[in-house]
Amino acid sequence: MPLTRSYSTVVTTGDRTRVMVPVPFDPDTVWGTKSDHRVSGTVNGMNVRASIEPLGDGFGIVLGPAWRRDCGVAPGDVVNVVLSPEGPQREDLADDIRAALDAEPAAGAFFDGLAQFYRQAFLRWIDATKRRPDERARRIAEMVDLLRQEKKQRV
Repeated sequence: MPLTRSYSTVVTTGDRTRVMVPVPFDPDTVWGTKSDHRVSGTVNGMNVRASIEPLGDGFGIVLGPAWRRDCGVAPGDVVNVVLSPEGPQREDLADDIRAALDAEPAAGAFFDGLAQFYRQAFLRWIDATKRRPDERARRIAEMVDLLRQEKKQRV
């Protein structure tokens, strides 16, 4: 199933009069359950990065004032939207890493909710052991332990 979603919608206002772009699907259903769905893509061809938030009975992304000023989007405008989840997704991971995260659901859920910067840092650290499989297994176990403790990075 493709991860990118494209659609057209009408820009609206949410709580605290924030300007929001509705997301016409449940991100947990489409991209898997996560505490925070960070996405990147475009709104009317202009790049955007955001977290999907509750919007009424559904979901949406916030368009900040500086973004709207530079892109000319306002409530009531019809926009074309393309969104994809940011960073490496569970299905993109090596089998040994995916299996370790699947075996520890709390650690896996925390990993899935991390910003892509933290996920990629863990993966680079593990991938740096390609010539030493024993070290790779040790690093995967250490990553899972850190994630279980809800630590975003090694110290």
